[in-house]
Amino acid sequence: MRKLSQALVITFALAAAAGAHAQSAVMVGGQSMLPTRDIVDNAVNSADHTTLVAAVKAAGLVDTLKGKGPFTVFAPTNAAFAKLPAGTVDTLVKPESKATLTKILTYHVVPGKYDFAALSDEIKKQNGKAQLPTASGGKLSFAMNGMHNIVVMDEGGNSANISTYDVVQSNGVINVIDTVLMPK
Repeated sequence: MRKLSQALVITFALAAAAGAHAQSAVMVGGQSMLPTRDIVDNAVNSADHTTLVAAVKAAGLVDTLKGKGPFTVFAPTNAAFAKLPAGTVDTLVKPESKATLTKILTYHVVPGKYDFAALSDEIKKQNGKAQLPTASGGKLSFAMNGMHNIVVMDEGGNSANISTYDVVQSNGVINVIDTVLMPK
């Protein structure tokens, strides 16, 4: 009887641990990104993405990114936006620049759910360099950089490293990048 109760305790402990792992969150910008929340509800909590969130609001894309999806967002950090020439972000968030801002932001969104495994599979299927269409109508290219890193390239040849992969959302996935990518 004692062995049976020990086995039950171990079974329940393993089941609880598995359930906790399934609901575990990735930390981004000092905050937990919960898989039960949508892209916007998670992003607003990240201290590393305040510029991106302000830009999404200025472009009027909040409702879109709260939509059903699935979406894959390649989310530039504040440091990525800081690499842009001085005054660029201030100009882009002005109402008269809304169309340009929208095009840049939707260039960072790929329809579908592309975590590390899915991106790696696409790269293998497309002989080492994958291309995926963006929500803006452009294309992003992807290539492996070593065994555990994927580089994202825009149509102008600029590249970004993915610093945090697989931030699962209720309506997609976020992959954090270190550079703002620009459409043609």
